[in-house]
Amino acid sequence: MPVYRVDPNPHRVHYGTTLGVLIMQSRVPCIPGSVSNASSYDFPVIYRVVEGLDVQRLVFNADASLAAPVIAAAQELERAGVSAITTDCGYMALFQAQVAAAVKVPVCLSSLLQVPFVRSLLPATRKVGVVVADSRSLRPQMLVSIGVDASSMVVAGMEGRAAFWSAIMEENGTLDSDAIEAELHEVVGKLLSSNRDIGALLLECSEFPPYAASVQAKYRLPVFDFQTMIRYVYSSLAQRPYRGTL
Repeated sequence: MPVYRVDPNPHRVHYGTTLGVLIMQSRVPCIPGSVSNASSYDFPVIYRVVEGLDVQRLVFNADASLAAPVIAAAQELERAGVSAITTDCGYMALFQAQVAAAVKVPVCLSSLLQVPFVRSLLPATRKVGVVVADSRSLRPQMLVSIGVDASSMVVAGMEGRAAFWSAIMEENGTLDSDAIEAELHEVVGKLLSSNRDIGALLLECSEFPPYAASVQAKYRLPVFDFQTMIRYVYSSLAQRPYRGTL
């Protein structure tokens, strides 16, 4: 076997973890597929709670003072030896540029980072349909931070959807997965009927991946979400040699 040497990082005391996940202080039953459910992955991840980061401060208030604890938590993950950093809330797009500048590993704090890539896959006449947790809280400065052109996408939000809002945004402690799936299907359906030029869908919220397969089966479009982004980044960090025949 090869000879292995200790990582020069003095803080590194364990190995084999590729992904670090910054998470909010929340009380949500995170089901398989959710970014915050470790069984969603076939590779090891490390979670780090960001003190003071919650839905009210991040999503509703876009509190710029959260940058400091977010950066500190990202740097802790980097010292722990992760090779990339993501998060469980795409509204952390607000801090994408700041966190990326503060660490030396790839940073992907919002599934919306995929919008330019997805748009490039489509004809010039097509747009990306995006479903977010709360469209009212998707601020221009967030898109600027991640380099997304708002004109390349059309957006719908889950505000007013009782099952989603009570479980995810109000954190009532109970999550009705079937009801949330039905609400998401309804929002996607209305978005598509109002925008015939949509060529692909992006489900922004980190709690949407459990429903991506059913959305794709129903609407027959390419569907991107937090997990497609995470797995794309992961694949660049854990390349495998090919074996086969000629």
